[in-house]
Amino acid sequence: HSSLFEVTLNTKVDPLSDEVDVVVYAEFADDAALAAYKAHPLYAQTTSKVKPMRELRYSADVVAGS
Repeated sequence: HSSLFEVTLNTKVDPLSDEVDVVVYAEFADDAALAAYKAHPLYAQTTSKVKPMRELRYSADVVAGS
């Protein structure tokens, strides 16, 4: 569903991002691809395992070139 998907450790170069340990970055061709990703059973399974381990979550959805 995604054209790019990365899970990586935060480099913490910016001191304001020190609380964030892991970054998930993904690119989708359109809203339908994002919706298909979020509707996939593996997304729900992964979220249910990761959610109890996190203390903090930030999320942003942007349209490139806007």
